[in-house]
Parts: sequence; structure tokens; C-alpha cells
Amino acid sequence: MASINGARKKAAARNRAVERRNLITVCRFSVKTLIDRSCFETIDDTSPEFINFVSILEQILSHRLKGQVSWFGYESPRSFWDYVRLACSKVPHSCIHSIESMENVRSSRAKGRAWIRVALMEKRLSEYISAALRDFKTTRRFYEDGAIMLGEEAGLLADTLIGLNAIDFSFCLKGEGLDGSYPAVIDYTPYLKFTQSSDSISSDEEEMRTLGSSGSEASTPESNMAASFRTDLSSWYSKYKRVEQKYRVVLEQKGYLEELVRLREAQLSESVSQNKALLQRFTEADISHKLEKDQLEYIILELQDQLTVLKNHDLRSRQELTSHLTNQWPSPGALDNNAVALDTLLYQKRTGPWEEKSFPSLDQLSGDMSLSQLSLDPGHTHTRSLDGKTGLAHWHREGKEDTPSLRGLCGSLTSVASYKSLASLKSSEYLASPTTDMTSPGLTPS
Repeated sequence: MASINGARKKAAARNRAVERRNLITVCRFSVKTLIDRSCFETIDDTSPEFINFVSILEQILSHRLKGQVSWFGYESPRSFWDYVRLACSKVPHSCIHSIESMENVRSSRAKGRAWIRVALMEKRLSEYISAALRDFKTTRRFYEDGAIMLGEEAGLLADTLIGLNAIDFSFCLKGEGLDGSYPAVIDYTPYLKFTQSSDSISSDEEEMRTLGSSGSEASTPESNMAASFRTDLSSWYSKYKRVEQKYRVVLEQKGYLEELVRLREAQLSESVSQNKALLQRFTEADISHKLEKDQLEYIILELQDQLTVLKNHDLRSRQELTSHLTNQWPSPGALDNNAVALDTLLYQKRTGPWEEKSFPSLDQLSGDMSLSQLSLDPGHTHTRSLDGKTGLAHWHREGKEDTPSLRGLCGSLTSVASYKSLASLKSSEYLASPTTDMTSPGLTPS
């Protein structure tokens, strides 16, 4: 049983290989026939060579094409247009959208046939096939194993179709001959003609000469001349046929090479144009980058200059502020002189008899002490001393009565440690102890 299954698999594989080879070979013959016919007449829809070529191409594109599975699990047949529509959608300037929008072409099979004709008129059929083959994922999704589009023969098909770019096709796409639901049938008879080889022709001529020499005794001179003439004529005819066949082969090769050269020239010109565009873009980008670099360098230099100016201005402001604050505050020497004068004055008041008559009020005593301090302070100006004297005279004229409760404020203008509480002032008639440290926090800068 296993051997039978193996034999069946081998037979099926052999049949698929033979079918692929036959279709590719017939397609090559059909392309050559079209090229030969185009040298003598215009190719259109009515040409037998074109009808046969389209039938072969449809058979190749439909070879082992998967069906479309419906909701109920049934598999319906599918046209190759469904595959071409997806696989060739990314081709630049493709005719897929224009064929989809045709109103007179409705069925999927008709759209596929219209696509073949439009691609031939655009001279891009080989380009479409190559682009579809590069989309291997889509090709794998639409075709079964063993299909021509999944094998190595597909690359040969794309190369073979390049020769058709040398033909100027002209078709009518009204849709009368495109909507047929019947499958295309290939006519193999034009490609099954027997062509006698040169060796076979030579052997036949030798045999004819042998037969002619053997019957020369019974023949007349007229018959001998006729036989020799027929032999020469057949020989010349065979030579003509061989030369014609070689000429056709050379002509086909010439057309193929010319089309290949045109294709390569188009690709080269496109590459050159792209290279020029890239060089222009690179030059423009280089110029713009240089301008931006110069502008940024100028901005950096300007910012550096501004930063230097700001630093110098800040330094000058700091120096001015420092000098201003230094001039406003009294010097340490002046503070020491004020403290000595105040201590001397308070010491004299303590040691001498306290004469309330000499100070009618505490305000007069405070003013006297302020005047003593101002007279000994070198940091104060003459204007301030005059203001102090004027204020003292004003307070004295007001005649503010003596209040013993204000005695504790006598030293508040000079020192915190120069007075004590009111209770201590009532018990002892002195302002400050000579042993108390004299400080002047009121004169220190806050």
C-alpha cells in the first residue's frame, strides 16, 4: 500500500513538472511567433498568434490557483485578477485602479484579460509579473504547491515576456470579447510542425543521388537532366530554409537584445536622474547647514559679548554698593571715641554731686548727652550738630516738667548698659556703674 502511494505521488509530481514545462515552452514559442508576426503586420485582438498567447498566459496565471472559500465551507473558482490586483498594487503608476473603474468590464475574468492588454500596450507586462513575484507572501496565499508562479519557471516567464516590449500593440477595450466566462484553450498545432535537421536533409540528398545513379542506365538524357534539376532545386530550397531559419533566430535575438538595451538605458537614465536629484539635495543641504552654522557662530559670539558686558556691569555694581555701604556706616575708631566720651561723662556725673538744678528736666539731660556724643563723633557733619542744638533749645522752651519716671531713659540714646531699672535709680543716684562694660549696639550697623 505504501509503495502504491509512493508511486502515485511520483506520478503526480511528474505530471505537474511536465505541465509546467509544457506551458513555459509553449509560452516561449508564442512570444517568438508574436515577434515574427509583428515584423510584417500589426498585432491586434484578431491575430491568431495574440489569441493563442493570451490563452497560454491565462493558463499559466491560473495554474493551481486556490479557490475562494465561502461562509459555508464551499470552494468557488477564482480568477487570476484577484491575485494581480493585490500583488501589483504597489507598482508605481500602475493601471490597476483604472481597470477597476471600468464600467463596461464587470467580471473578474474580463478585468484580468483587460489588464493583460493594457500592460502589453504600456510595454510593462514583464514589470508587473516581476513585481507580483517579489510579493512572495501574497503569491503563497493564492497558489498551491507545484504552481508555476511558485517555482523557478516564474523567473523564466518574466524574462521571456521582456521581448514583447518591442511590439506596438493596439487593442479595443470595449468589453465585447472580454466578458466570456469560458476558459481559454491553447492551440498547439502551430508549434508541432516537424523541422528536418541538416543532417537528415544531407542523408536524403545522398540517398536520392544513389537512386538516380542506379537508374541512370535505363533512363534517357532528358530524364537525367530533369532528375538533376529537381535535386539541385531541392538542395537550394533546403539551403534557403536553413538560412531563413537562422535569419529568424538572429532577428528574434536582435529584437530581444534591443529591448533589453532599451530597458537598461531607461534604468540607467532613471538612475542618473535620481543621482542628480540626490546631489542637488545634498548641495542644498550643505549650503543650508553652512548658513545655519555661520548664524549660530554669530549668535554665540554676540551672547559672549553680552555676557562679558553683564559681568563687568555686575562687578561695578557690587563695588559701588560696597563703597556706598562702607561710607554710610561709622568707622570702628569713631565708635571707640564715642564710647570713651560717654564713659567719661557718666563717671563725672556719678562722682560729683547730683545737681538737679543744672538739669531742669530729663529731656535736657538727654539732649546734653546727645550733644556731647555728636561733638565727639568725627563721622557726623556740622549740620547735624546744629540740628541737635536747635532741637535742644526747642525742648527747653517747651518747659517739659521733670518726671522721675523718665530717668531710666537717659542713656537709651547711647547705650543699653548705661541705665538700670527704675527701682535701682530710686535707691541710688547714679546712672551706670563704672565697672559695667560699655557697648554701643545702637551705633553698630544692623
